[in-house]
Amino acid sequence: MATWATTWATMNETTELLKKVFERGAEKIGTGAVAAAQQARTASAADVEYVAGHKNMLQLIELRWIAVIGQITTIAGAILIFDVRLPLVQMLEVLACLIAFNIASHLRWHEHRPVTNSELFLALLVDVASLTMQLYLSGGTTNPFAFLYLLQVILSAVLLEAWSTWTIVGITLACLAGLSVFAKPLALPFDHARGISSLYVQGMLICFTLNAALLVVFISRITNTLRGKAAQLADLRQRAAEEEHIVRMGLLASGAAHELGTPLATLSVILGDWKRMREFKANPDLLEEITEMETQLKRCKSIVSGILLSAGEARGESAARTTIRGFLDKLVDEWQHSRPVREFSYMNRIDHDLPVAFDSALKQMIDNVLDNALEASPDWVGVEAGVTDGTLVLTVLDRGPGFAPAMLAQFGKPYQSSKGRPGGGLGLFLVVNVARTLGGTVQAGNLPEGGAAVTLTLPLSAIALDKET
Repeated sequence: MATWATTWATMNETTELLKKVFERGAEKIGTGAVAAAQQARTASAADVEYVAGHKNMLQLIELRWIAVIGQITTIAGAILIFDVRLPLVQMLEVLACLIAFNIASHLRWHEHRPVTNSELFLALLVDVASLTMQLYLSGGTTNPFAFLYLLQVILSAVLLEAWSTWTIVGITLACLAGLSVFAKPLALPFDHARGISSLYVQGMLICFTLNAALLVVFISRITNTLRGKAAQLADLRQRAAEEEHIVRMGLLASGAAHELGTPLATLSVILGDWKRMREFKANPDLLEEITEMETQLKRCKSIVSGILLSAGEARGESAARTTIRGFLDKLVDEWQHSRPVREFSYMNRIDHDLPVAFDSALKQMIDNVLDNALEASPDWVGVEAGVTDGTLVLTVLDRGPGFAPAMLAQFGKPYQSSKGRPGGGLGLFLVVNVARTLGGTVQAGNLPEGGAAVTLTLPLSAIALDKET
């Protein structure tokens, strides 16, 4: 009786210890990991900003090539068709400078480089300067193409920060004022009364058409880029919040694993003493129960060891050399013999056994999906494994009630569970994030004949052994 009392006291102590660990877990979490997650979020957001800036710079380069073609066409048409006298040599020199600048911009920005607001601002200033010089040589404000300044102003309002936009507005206004004072008027007949037959009115119509067409095309592209940036930032914020949650749970689990080691070791010693006692040896039923208790205790110790091995890294020092078939066959066999599943179906369709590296975090991820299937369908659980186009595809099937539509819509989000208990849904949340860390995906759906299927896909490149290993 004293031994029984000691055992129960130890079990109660373990339970209370686990409760205390999780109750004060938030207080025990270090701020270093959380700060690292916040730094990663900031860096990722900066990357998104740079990617959007790079796309916008490429748009400006493309627009500048259109401007070059437009200027060549306009100059040639004005001289050859309308017989307008223009300083051809000086205008071609300005055009050559613009072409040289655009070639240099293309050479610098054709690769994926970060682009800042100041660099976009400088690029637009060059465009404004080029347009100002061409207008100065071709009539100043009397040139109907002076309204192209509006294109630069609108682009700056979309692409640049507020101070840069207002600077562009001030510079273009100063350029227009300077042109009206210093530029020589264009030798065009002042015949507005002729309406659309007037050369000036025709130039205004062409300018308006160019402005409208270029704005519609490029503002639409830039808007799509901005929308994509906003969507990426929203996704990064969501992912950062989830990863911060994982960091906190990982630190909490690691602390719990350390503190649970001692009481689990004590229980193991006590159960070993029981098996050697004559009272238990003479009772087969009690001996069988003790054996089952030892099995479950070994499983608990294995889980604790796995947490300590894989804490912090999805693939860390716990990674082991093995093969795809060997890893899955062993995992499925261990899971089947340690769970009370009534009927289990396992189909391994992997033809070529490839050497790979698997670790405890990946094993726990697959075990978690199997445990959820078993909880939903205690009578039958199925597993199908295969390789398609260099990707491992693992499907876990059950014959339970399936996923509710609301659950499918929020699949993989924390605390989204149909089990109706506090803290539910963290298992699938961890599964989705471990798979995402390794470059894979997790998809869930209901089967037409009833039940549910969860499919894990993982690129073989994420788990393949390096050649030198």
